[in-house]
Amino acid sequence: MTNTSSRIFPLLFVLLWSTGFIGARLGLPHIEPLTFLFIRYLAVIACMVAIALATRAPWPSDGKAWFHIGVSGLLVHGVYLGGVFIAIHEGLPAGVASLVVSVQPLLTAVGAGMLMGAVVLKRQWLGLGLGLVGVGLVVAGKLGTDFAAHALLPATVALLAITAGTLYQKRFCPTLDWRTGSVAQFVPTAVLTGALAYVTETGRIDWTGELFFALGWLVFVLSIGAVSLLNWLIRYSNAVNVASLFYLVPPCTAVVAWLLFGETFSAMALVGMGITVAGVYLARK
Repeated sequence: MTNTSSRIFPLLFVLLWSTGFIGARLGLPHIEPLTFLFIRYLAVIACMVAIALATRAPWPSDGKAWFHIGVSGLLVHGVYLGGVFIAIHEGLPAGVASLVVSVQPLLTAVGAGMLMGAVVLKRQWLGLGLGLVGVGLVVAGKLGTDFAAHALLPATVALLAITAGTLYQKRFCPTLDWRTGSVAQFVPTAVLTGALAYVTETGRIDWTGELFFALGWLVFVLSIGAVSLLNWLIRYSNAVNVASLFYLVPPCTAVVAWLLFGETFSAMALVGMGITVAGVYLARK
């Protein structure tokens, strides 16, 4: 890992991951959440198989490796994304969903210490706490109160899944190849998501320009670009450092929403962004 990569890749990951709301915002009015994700996963698998074959990437060595990579994919992609999309589809405001998922770095730090023997310094705990406070200030103005309490359940499940998936991948398959590893992660994810979509959804799809754009964005920018960077970060960094980057997603999302859609944020949100950046700096220093 070069110094340039260690500096650029985390920032690039945050920027790309923060644009995920674009696909959800444009796509979900025209398609149900699990059907949307199922089609997205199939497209990602097709693209990554082509990339893996063209570059002669090494495939997982045995069934055990396939299993561990598949489990990490189900948690990091299937359960996490499914939970977030279902929560938003059920009426949970994006700000509330962001705040729920923002607890992930703290849970990851606890899990890394308990399950993997990782040492989390006092400075890192302080940074994680500041990051959570900063995120809360950023999304406070967008929380809202008019939503059904049951919509919190899938968001909470998503939080637990992304935390467990990050720790699982770091423990059992940290060196997976980003090309073939993505295939191994998304195949079981697509199977599970497709089965749930078939059982619980109607399959209604309105093929509009917005939906095509949203699907393309989520496939190429998120599932190929951002996920490949996430796999790289998990491989070359510790779990707490990787998890702390997720604190930067809500502030970055607020800025992108301001640039693209004219959404405004308050002075309190600006203060929260500063606190969040300071917290992530302490956690990753």
